Amino acid sequence: MKGNPMEMNDMVMLSIDDHVVEPLDMFEKHFPKSMMSDAPKLTAHPMNPDLQAWVFQGLPIGNMGLNAVASWPKEEWGMDATDHSEIRPGVYDMDLRVRDMDANGVLASMMFGSFTGFAGTHLANLPDKRLALAAFQAHNDWVVGENPSNHPGRFIPMGMIPFYDMDESVKEIHRLAAMGCRSISLPETPYGVGYPDFRSGHWDPVFKALCDTNMVASLHIGGGFGLIQRPAQMDFTDMSSFFADDLIILAALVSTVTATDVMLSGVLKRFPDTKIAMSEGGLGWVPPWLDRMDRHMTNHAWTHLDSLPAGMTPTEVWRKNFLACYITEPSALNNRKRIGIENIAWECDFPHSDSTWPLSPETLWEELQDTDCTDKEIDLITHENVARFFDWDPFTHIPKEQATVGALRARATDVDVSETSKAEYRRRYELAHA
Repeated sequence: MKGNPMEMNDMVMLSIDDHVVEPLDMFEKHFPKSMMSDAPKLTAHPMNPDLQAWVFQGLPIGNMGLNAVASWPKEEWGMDATDHSEIRPGVYDMDLRVRDMDANGVLASMMFGSFTGFAGTHLANLPDKRLALAAFQAHNDWVVGENPSNHPGRFIPMGMIPFYDMDESVKEIHRLAAMGCRSISLPETPYGVGYPDFRSGHWDPVFKALCDTNMVASLHIGGGFGLIQRPAQMDFTDMSSFFADDLIILAALVSTVTATDVMLSGVLKRFPDTKIAMSEGGLGWVPPWLDRMDRHMTNHAWTHLDSLPAGMTPTEVWRKNFLACYITEPSALNNRKRIGIENIAWECDFPHSDSTWPLSPETLWEELQDTDCTDKEIDLITHENVARFFDWDPFTHIPKEQATVGALRARATDVDVSETSKAEYRRRYELAHA
């Protein structure tokens, strides 16, 4: 990129995959008052009284350590449970989250839940569906309503639906659309979490409602983890096994299964305006998968596959209907023309273990330079593709000159992004809550 006039501090960065550990007062504020005695409550974890967990319908749901490692020394990372007291406050306090975004030069964020499951899978599997629905709506009222309203221009609203009930799901989509929601999180492989697949027709009312409201289906890796079969001796609870390594390395490759499921389901033929964001799905798998899909349609015409809009190749459908989302892939951008330069979007993944925070601009800029991306390609990858695909204007509330990496970081020079231990966070938390 020699001679390129753009500098790192000129980038505008939108992240369409971040995560939130639910704030302490979310359900106190938004759960129906008439049902408050049955609302999710933070209390001592039954199996580890030293930590707190959300308890809902009699079941504790803790927070896994890898979900909130921001600022921790790497030797403290792991699958072990943690709670609000041990994690960086910006993980759950949105005033501080915005400050952490400023320090990382990120203008806006789209957040997936933790207690709820990425697509609400935890809530959906609870026995009392009436209470589960109330929890879905309380979470949505916070993540789509309260939080973006409190921080205009800093959060791209994304909700969840009670996908065990299609009628309620459609109602919720339309309710959220009226609130300004731009996306709905769906399980990436529904059959991986015990629900019908996309080709079954079960999800058709949801896809129709998403098209009617011009919202994106965000399919985050995670629902398909159970499809990754590894040797029987590997134990998810035993960190001396290799399962953690296998899971972390192979997880994004489930996106090939997800994308194939969508392409073969007939959803894009029945609802050709459907928009699919492959959240944390990565880029590298896309070119060979498209090559295979395109050749299959001609080389294996004998199968009479008829799942795509008439006259369109898989590559053409990909370019129209999909957005590939990635954190860091140093070599993948070399294939950006095959992927589609308008089909690529960057993401931060804060505060998860794959996140590049607080050096996201430096990490991304180096990769963009090494692959000779033009100024226009940089703008597409960092924010323009997201703005177009999600129909969300990043400059409605914040002028572009105040939205750049350099401008945001200039107002966050006092934010401490140094390495901080769990014990130190717990000490500070206990002092603040004494």
